[in-house]
Amino acid sequence: MGTFRRRLLLAVDAKGYGRVDVVTQRQLQEAIQKLLVVSADASGLERERWETQVGGDSVLAVLPEGSSEPHLVDTFMRHLDAGLREFNHGRVREAWLRLRVAVHFGSAAPAANGFEGRAPVEIGRMLDSAALRSALDAAPDACMALAVSSTVFNDVIREAYTTIRAQEFHEVRIEEKEYAGRIWIRVPGHDGQASGSGTVVEPAQGGAKGGEVPDARPSNASTARGDTVVQVISGTVHAPGAVFGISK
Repeated sequence: MGTFRRRLLLAVDAKGYGRVDVVTQRQLQEAIQKLLVVSADASGLERERWETQVGGDSVLAVLPEGSSEPHLVDTFMRHLDAGLREFNHGRVREAWLRLRVAVHFGSAAPAANGFEGRAPVEIGRMLDSAALRSALDAAPDACMALAVSSTVFNDVIREAYTTIRAQEFHEVRIEEKEYAGRIWIRVPGHDGQASGSGTVVEPAQGGAKGGEVPDARPSNASTARGDTVVQVISGTVHAPGAVFGISK
């Protein structure tokens, strides 16, 4: 029987890697490794202790026990985004390094050909999800798009252990192969505007659960005092003396 361990996981993958030439691919691979080291060192995450599975333009890392989730989600991502922008400065758009990034916390352990456990599978589905791909596509000037799992969002971001606000994420339901669940997406510089082909729920609120907006009234509720009421009508209307908008 294998050893059960819960660990913090990070996965990255480069957008458009297969469309560039060999020289550019080499540059992107080198840049990914360098940026991971620099960002980890700046965040106190001991890159040399990570267990990694590398595949050209992608990296799956299982961080050592006790690694700080807030440091990975907050400090590390800020340094990674800054490093990507610095690397891309002056490069033609076709040679930009743009990353999809995912963070998860769950069961994972080394195996004969990588890692075993639910978490490595789940973070892979998060990373490859159409929702995360679409979020990066929708922000062509962004250098990265980040997806975090429900565990990470609820325990770290919603509880305000980071300087990143919960409202900067969008909750999305995804279904990828055998995995179905919710992820929260953030595109730095495009706070709360992530879009994807998954089902977007609502901008996440710091004090609400499941992405619900607190104190939201049903659509058939009566108008509250002080509300602005506007009737939207298409086509030609003949109604002399009628009032179609009331504003207080």
